[in-house]
Amino acid sequence: MAGPGANQANLCQQDLSELDVTKLTALSPEVISRQATINIGTIGHVAHGKSTVVKAISGVQTVRFKNELERNITIKLGYANAKIYKCDNDKCPRPACYISEGSSKDDSFPCLRPNCSGRFRLVRHVSFMDCPGHDILMATMLNGAAVMDAALLLIAGNESCPQPQTSEHLAAIEIMKLKHILILQNKIDLVKEGQAKEQHEQILKFVQGTVAEGAPVIPISAQLKYNIEVLCEYVTKKIPVPVRDFTSLPRLIVIRSFDVNKPGCEVDDLKGGVAGGSILRGVLKVGMQIEVRPGLVSKDSDGKLACRPIFSRIVSLFAEQNELQFAV
Repeated sequence: MAGPGANQANLCQQDLSELDVTKLTALSPEVISRQATINIGTIGHVAHGKSTVVKAISGVQTVRFKNELERNITIKLGYANAKIYKCDNDKCPRPACYISEGSSKDDSFPCLRPNCSGRFRLVRHVSFMDCPGHDILMATMLNGAAVMDAALLLIAGNESCPQPQTSEHLAAIEIMKLKHILILQNKIDLVKEGQAKEQHEQILKFVQGTVAEGAPVIPISAQLKYNIEVLCEYVTKKIPVPVRDFTSLPRLIVIRSFDVNKPGCEVDDLKGGVAGGSILRGVLKVGMQIEVRPGLVSKDSDGKLACRPIFSRIVSLFAEQNELQFAV
């Protein structure tokens, strides 16, 4: 009998009693139905449309915190998952045969094109890491780069290329040896054709000799959702599915954390902090014992630091709204 995740009947069921990690892949139906298996970062200069692109693909607003909304910039690493589908009818024309939806959408549904008899089938489940573009938040962006499988480099079509953080972010992913990059020429709706072509040449010149040389340049308008289906096709075809190690002991790296307690909260009402990260290897399962390191850090009378790991047990697992019996 399937576990608590069974209440989402539209998604592939997970059953711990039948789990064989040696047969799992990043594209196993019971995995990608509920959880993203590819981490893609959005990088580029401040206000070039990174958060808007993520919202256009996933429908999720990654700018959530009060100070972010007031200033309209990303400050913390934002997360959003999206499913990418392809119509199984070979006669369905590209790029309209690709579509993206939120993480809880059915794994299959009828094609939306008039007179098409095909069905959209789930081909990828992607997690987008929305990185800050502001120069003072470069350290936050580098944290995100540590777990990226690929990157979307955003360049605004209505500004000259490169802008300061465009260069810095490209240098950062070069250091991280990230090979899979898609360049998005955004805000294409704000410029004339000649200006767009001129900037396209600037982009090609800018990436020459870098890790992004030869990367496809896709003109888009994230605000109008223009060419988003083209981006979905490129994500499916140009970004390989990473090979994961599911048989080793699980290890998760924390790349962001925040306090959920409101200022002035009573001691008895304090809740633990929230840590966000990515599973580097292995499989986490409901009921599994886990260890958090370094845990509690304290100083002794001689001033020496002592670390005491925190031991706990997994009570529940979720990927956004999707309940999991195991996470990869």
